[in-house]
Amino acid sequence: MSFYKRTKRIMDERAFEDLVKKEKEKLYRIAFLYVKNENDALDIVQETIYKAFTSIETLREVKYFSTWITRILINNALDFLKKQKKILLSDEIDKINNLNNEKAENKIDLVNAVKRLKEPYKTAIILRFYKDFTIKQIANILDCPEGTVKTYIHRGIYKLKLDLGKEYVK
Repeated sequence: MSFYKRTKRIMDERAFEDLVKKEKEKLYRIAFLYVKNENDALDIVQETIYKAFTSIETLREVKYFSTWITRILINNALDFLKKQKKILLSDEIDKINNLNNEKAENKIDLVNAVKRLKEPYKTAIILRFYKDFTIKQIANILDCPEGTVKTYIHRGIYKLKLDLGKEYVK
């Protein structure tokens, strides 16, 4: 390998490392929401970073790095859960609810209701209301049209309203 190629590769690795440093905390929190276990979440993040590094050439533009690596993470988390045959989310989901004065019981009810949602609705609700992703970012992560994401969110909220009653979900 020539000096130029080695130098370029080292520079590319450093750039990748810088991008990952900016995202790693967010990636961990998302992974933890899915698996509710620190070690499993760390394993998923590590696997995500490895897969991202080995397939970085598929990233079209650096500005999409965050949504691209988040999509990889979600796919890894879902694969992990399929293997484990359990779907668990962290109690941190209660942050979806922006009402500060609700009783803890109502927040726990909301967390449990979100846990009961089917997969596409659950992911869309978490990404939109807990992680504050835009519809466009969620569409990129889930690799589906924006209209589909809107449908997932609206149906998820509708199911939460049915499950909890309209006074809990706005």
